Amino acid sequence: MTDHALPKADLTATSLTVSGAIILAWLGLHVHALWFLDAVAHPVLAAVNFLALTWLSVGLFIIAHDAMHGSVVPGRPRANAAMGQLVLWLYAGFSWRKMIVKHMAHHRHAGTDDDPDFDHGGPVRWYGRFLATYFGWREGLLLPVIVTVYALILGDRWMYVVFWPLPSILASVQLFVFGTWLPHRPGHDVFPDRHNARSSRISDPVSLLTCFHFGGYHHEHHLYPTVPWWRLPRTRAKATQKKGTRA
Repeated sequence: MTDHALPKADLTATSLTVSGAIILAWLGLHVHALWFLDAVAHPVLAAVNFLALTWLSVGLFIIAHDAMHGSVVPGRPRANAAMGQLVLWLYAGFSWRKMIVKHMAHHRHAGTDDDPDFDHGGPVRWYGRFLATYFGWREGLLLPVIVTVYALILGDRWMYVVFWPLPSILASVQLFVFGTWLPHRPGHDVFPDRHNARSSRISDPVSLLTCFHFGGYHHEHHLYPTVPWWRLPRTRAKATQKKGTRA
């Protein structure tokens, strides 16, 4: 499904604007935390900064996810790949090529043994597999190097380097729980179709805060994978309205 309610140019402009806002907000808080924040003097500000960075780190991953489906810059695969690789580097140094191959396999085989994001075990084992799928030797070598370089640059502020990896780690838990485990766990209720995915049916503000609508509208994403995250609520509303009209 493509979004015919918006011209392609408007869809591209909105996607780039929303993505750019998330990236700039993340960069601003990242720079502030590492170079300017006094966490001892302002613990509440530090906590807010940390939580905001965690949420925005989820947003970085969601931008990469939309880029995999070509919805950040519709019709421009190279531009989507460039945007996807940029945000994956900011997030945790992940490989775009590895990520997109695994994610496309997830969509082809959702909720089956061939799904790289699926596991029959409990949430802890499942999360372990989730990490093992995307965190390989490349990331294992790259991240310590980046953290060490940061620590050397920061000097006496070396301890503030935690404001990069820790929000990314917590964001991975958030992405897993709301974007993978809850939508795809078997036995909770009957899946509506072959996609083996369910939407959480939570309110839109909670859906946005938890996983940029990929929990509250996960089934809709599997039905219409090229729809960007910020259009998913409208996509469900239009589909519901269409069904009501037919009835």
